[in-house]
Amino acid sequence: MILVHPGLVTAESKAGIADEAFRGGPLGELVQWSDLISTFHILGHNVTLTASIPDLKDYFWIEKGGCPAFYSNPNLIYTDIIGLKQIKNILNGSWFKYRCIIRVLDTFGTEPDFNHVAWASKKGLVSPFGRLNMIPSQFYTMFPHTPDNTFLGFVVQNQLVSEQSQQLKSKRLNQALVYGKRSEFWKGKIAYLDVIHKYLEIHGTVDNTKAVPDYVKNHGIVHGTKVQALLRQSKVFVGLSFPYEGPAPLEAIANGCAFLNPRLNPPHSSLNTEFFKGKPNVREVTSQHPYAEAIGEPYVWMVDMHNSTDVERALNAILNQTIEPYLPYEFSCEGMLQRVNVLIEKQDLCTSAVSWPPLSALQVVKAKAQMSCKTACQKAGLICEPAFFPLLNNARNLAK
Repeated sequence: MILVHPGLVTAESKAGIADEAFRGGPLGELVQWSDLISTFHILGHNVTLTASIPDLKDYFWIEKGGCPAFYSNPNLIYTDIIGLKQIKNILNGSWFKYRCIIRVLDTFGTEPDFNHVAWASKKGLVSPFGRLNMIPSQFYTMFPHTPDNTFLGFVVQNQLVSEQSQQLKSKRLNQALVYGKRSEFWKGKIAYLDVIHKYLEIHGTVDNTKAVPDYVKNHGIVHGTKVQALLRQSKVFVGLSFPYEGPAPLEAIANGCAFLNPRLNPPHSSLNTEFFKGKPNVREVTSQHPYAEAIGEPYVWMVDMHNSTDVERALNAILNQTIEPYLPYEFSCEGMLQRVNVLIEKQDLCTSAVSWPPLSALQVVKAKAQMSCKTACQKAGLICEPAFFPLLNNARNLAK
């Protein structure tokens, strides 16, 4: 039995994310929640969804008296940071008996420094989302930001089969689609778009036509199916440096559309960027989409938006080749199903009875000095797995 409580969508959170989704608001968290719930259903789990404080109280039999119902003893609880605080608030001290079965969806991740109450207090690490004193792997992220947290991910829409790919090669138009639904994302980017316009007709899905150049064909805020159709017609998906780390760039390359990924120099973090202030990490974001950055060419092209020569270099390279659709396995339907199934069955934070991943999966990589485990493994096409650290951190095995 699984309890799903997305605190972000509750009216009590006052986040308004569900309402804003229909007016050009952020969709990443909602995409992840919907994919996760769908995955539970496909895998055959018994799921209860609570989307308000009264629903949550009913589930846990609060204010009803008597013994709680059988269904209020879940095997796993999936929530977010807002939802976790709501659960703690209504259960008071009794929430602790559920502590090890809670999984917290956390888009940008929570670093151990911010999570540990005593350490964060000692070091003055202030965050409204930190000091939760959970196990770091209980935080589930959209992308594999760090080995400290667990990568949950989501499903990228419309991976094209080969027949569809062949049909679309002849239908693809000499056009670009801009990644930016809010008009404020376009401010200060006109010179950059002027360069792109020399090569391609530019389309947008913006909430305010007056805020974009006259040459942009704006379709307004549209449903996902329309965005998918535009991506399948376009050759380039244009990043504007914001929003950070959303699903859309992966949808673009899955539809055979190259992504222009703006570099961020210096890298953006909670130390220097308003958007990240208050986030419980100091992770540095080196581009609009660091995960896509690691995918690289010919699917993802790093550009300096303020350097027209650099932008033209990327555009010429893209337009002089045919770029096939590409979808990383971990963001496919099968990859998501496999990953969630393994996490449900094998990720045991209540006891040490289950050893996962198995030792047979271990591959040792020698990193250069000052290189992180994450970076070293990524360069070898692998992922860093902290479960193996105790095995490696002894003199005998290091000598081997």
